[in-house]
Amino acid sequence: MLKLKDRINLLQRLGAYISNDQPDWQAARQQAHLHNSWFDEHHIQRAAANIADAFLQEDQLQNWIKQYPFLNNTDERQHQPVVGIVMAGNIPLVGFHDFLCVWMAGFPMKIKLSSKDTVLWQFILAKLREWHPAAGDQVQFAEMLKGCDAYIATGSNNSARYFDYYFRKYPHIIRKNRTSAAVLDGDESQETLERLADDIGSFYGLGCRNVTQIFVPESYDFTNLLLALKRYDSHLSHHKYKNNYDYQLALLLLNKQTYLSNEVFLLSEQDQPFAPVSMLHYQYYTNRDQLVDALKKDDRYQCIVGQAPGLVRPGSSQQPSLQDYADGVDTMEFLSGL
Repeated sequence: MLKLKDRINLLQRLGAYISNDQPDWQAARQQAHLHNSWFDEHHIQRAAANIADAFLQEDQLQNWIKQYPFLNNTDERQHQPVVGIVMAGNIPLVGFHDFLCVWMAGFPMKIKLSSKDTVLWQFILAKLREWHPAAGDQVQFAEMLKGCDAYIATGSNNSARYFDYYFRKYPHIIRKNRTSAAVLDGDESQETLERLADDIGSFYGLGCRNVTQIFVPESYDFTNLLLALKRYDSHLSHHKYKNNYDYQLALLLLNKQTYLSNEVFLLSEQDQPFAPVSMLHYQYYTNRDQLVDALKKDDRYQCIVGQAPGLVRPGSSQQPSLQDYADGVDTMEFLSGL
């Protein structure tokens, strides 16, 4: 089994490799796009760059693991529990943080990949094995996650019910559908709205950290926001995105619902946090502080974006740090209990 220093060195090497954009990594991105058209090369590289910059730097890793004393004895541990991971596949490498936590804990893992995101993961594991064959002893891919001592599973609300049933006898973390929202004050600069557009439009809005619902003051003027969102007009060249846009527009027209559009996104006043691809839901509010308190208590939201204190700053929702645990559940603390 790899020692802790070797595991850290391999992560650093992976981060540098991604940042240097080697030819075989470029080829892997092209292959991943052919496998899943939602994974265009730009978005794959964006996701990978976020991982390299925020997760795979030595100083960040060292500061992070200092918080977890159980890592001090990973090299001498006699029993190594096997952790099963069920990966999501809505955006490229979305389950990397779960992989990273189990990797740093030194536990063997079995990973069930999403059918939407197999190419990138297979490439990364092959690269780790190339650099250090022992990496293959710690990480395996499997269709059936049997013989594990604990489980981390991410999926839809429906699949979460099955996970709860199948893994009920084992320590587990089960994640359901989540999305993100933004609370606007109405005095945002155009630059801030441009950054917010990234929170909304990156990865075609498919991530749980993508903003799919905004809350605005009464009499809010949407003109500048619609202008900012135009920067993602390239989405319309993606046939699946364009089909979603046309379909949602048809529904709005048939149902005679009021909507706003810049011909890239459709904005509709609805109280549902989850919006279809190409749509952004909005609601009006009267008391911002009460609204923020309520949103923070609502487990449907992964993060809340805004300029108010304690909120995720616009433009950074898709740039989580090592300590931004999904659903607010400390994965490393969970692993320390094993």
